[in-house]
Amino acid sequence: MTNSPNRTAQMWLDFDVLPTEAIDLSPAVFEQALNWSAQIPDEDRQWQTYLNGLALGGFEEWLSSRATDLTLNREECSLTQPSVANAIDAISNLKVGEFKLCLIAMGSLTDEEVTLPRAVVDLPEFVPHFYVVVEVQEEQETAQIQGFLSYEELVNRCNRAHLEAEEDWTYQLPLNWFDNNPDRLLLNLRCLEPTAIRLPESVPHRSMQLAHQRSQLEARLPELQSPDRQLWQVLTWEQGALVLTNPELVNWVYQVQQGSEQTTGFAAVRKHLADTLQMLTQPAVNAGRWLLGELDELAQELSWVLLPSFAAASAMRSPVEEFQAIVTQLRQTEVEIPLEARGAYRDLRLAGMPLRLYAVTWPLLSGSMPEWTLLLVLGATPGTHLPPGLQLRVSDPTSILVEQVLDNQQRDSYFFTRVVGSWDERFIVTVSLPSGIEQTLPPFSFNPQD
Repeated sequence: MTNSPNRTAQMWLDFDVLPTEAIDLSPAVFEQALNWSAQIPDEDRQWQTYLNGLALGGFEEWLSSRATDLTLNREECSLTQPSVANAIDAISNLKVGEFKLCLIAMGSLTDEEVTLPRAVVDLPEFVPHFYVVVEVQEEQETAQIQGFLSYEELVNRCNRAHLEAEEDWTYQLPLNWFDNNPDRLLLNLRCLEPTAIRLPESVPHRSMQLAHQRSQLEARLPELQSPDRQLWQVLTWEQGALVLTNPELVNWVYQVQQGSEQTTGFAAVRKHLADTLQMLTQPAVNAGRWLLGELDELAQELSWVLLPSFAAASAMRSPVEEFQAIVTQLRQTEVEIPLEARGAYRDLRLAGMPLRLYAVTWPLLSGSMPEWTLLLVLGATPGTHLPPGLQLRVSDPTSILVEQVLDNQQRDSYFFTRVVGSWDERFIVTVSLPSGIEQTLPPFSFNPQD
């Protein structure tokens, strides 16, 4: 079925029009809205998130009372992801059946315009089939579905009106663009095929664009430290689009605006930004291939050397023999390394100082979600010692996991750390000296079947 105006009008003649009524909001809806708003660091955006929560609760109650045959899924909507709710002032990625909806919550309809964030219009990741305006009367504890507009109709109207985005990354739409009879929305959700409304295709090569903008983002994103600063005040739209479509960067902004630098130190937050950008823009060494006795092409280019299996320990020779001695000591400190684990090593030079990094991996399948572990051992080459102040840092997309420093009292010829993550998680490793000289290795990933 197509969504042509004539066809829709013809179908509507046979559809009983029901009166539009205010929706009473339950105490549970207010409680949930408060919980969502409490997760937003800026007070102004807290209020908008609160309204969004009430709008979603009202829409959900309206849909359940009017269309029991339609199923609403809010698991992936922006309100359930505080980092996204912090960046986009609308409820995106809400699903009813196979349709994607975007709810726009308004506290008052005295204005004749509706504000849409540019992200839900211009970024395919957030574009819906339908935009739905929900008026929220918080004091009356009610909500009302005021109108809807399909993405296709929005594009056509914007083109005819030559409408352009505002400086603050919003579009101001006339309220009369929206169909004010919500029963027609129900008709579309019941009878229209989602493919009848063509949504924009995903933008290719975002990772290449991100690599091109990496240095600018690394310099500018820390300006968002204050929670009342917004992306549009710091970045160009092209840069903002790259951030909004990368969950890791959206999460970084959310963390820094929550004030995480007050507990971890803002310098550490900036380090994690650099690590995150490298994880997003660099290819990864697939450590999962080691379990098959193979090195991927990148590992070979970086001169990683595969170690024999631990079951073949009796045949080991230096530097393999050296690592076996390390493993024996680790096991004495209750670090369990299974026989199926495989590792590799790589020699590094940091400010002319020779170092050797061993990496060992194995799968963890005991929990409900498959995980993998990465054991890192940083050592000096034979006959040398690690310099005091040497640091080993390991990050994943959420935070700096390890920041280990060799102090003046330690005389060890190596030190180690171990991290665990899901199979789709990457880790990035940096070795640095007190002088600030550092070397960051390409990320480690884990996909034995790739």
